[in-house]
Amino acid sequence: MSTPSNYIQSALFEFNRHKSYGDTVFEQLREVDIHWRYDEESNSIALIVKHMVGNMLSRWTNFLSEDGEKTWRDRETEFKNPYRDKAQMIAAWEQGWDCLFEALNSVNETNFNTTIKIRNEPHTIFEAVNRQLAHYSGHVGQIVFIGKMLRGNEWKSPTIPKGGSEAFNKKMFGN
Repeated sequence: MSTPSNYIQSALFEFNRHKSYGDTVFEQLREVDIHWRYDEESNSIALIVKHMVGNMLSRWTNFLSEDGEKTWRDRETEFKNPYRDKAQMIAAWEQGWDCLFEALNSVNETNFNTTIKIRNEPHTIFEAVNRQLAHYSGHVGQIVFIGKMLRGNEWKSPTIPKGGSEAFNKKMFGN
């Protein structure tokens, strides 16, 4: 039977996995790549990260005691004025993830049943974590997709590379 502790550990594992996908993409990007956009309506990697960080800081700061949509958050500005360089973007990325990990590591058997709010809607911790895991994995998927387009033949997949399933399965199953 799953316990709150098992659930949080599983969620932390998945959040860490998605963070590592982004980290792998960032290692491959040139400075100019973080600002590339398909068109005027599209978001660059720098803007996607800015939005994710704004969301993370809002959702996870004092998440057991305050609404996840903070009064100081201005979501619309997250899609304007991207980070000036890769170092600034990565520093913000780390800050957002640190906030999330600190918050999740504060969850235990005594507070797991706390009702939290996001935009004044009540959520169980289970619901709120699942909501954010889905949100961030979607954006990390965008980052991976853009990175792959930009790097082309030089791309190194953060997951099983195309054509690598058989080798991966041999490694995992020992065949």
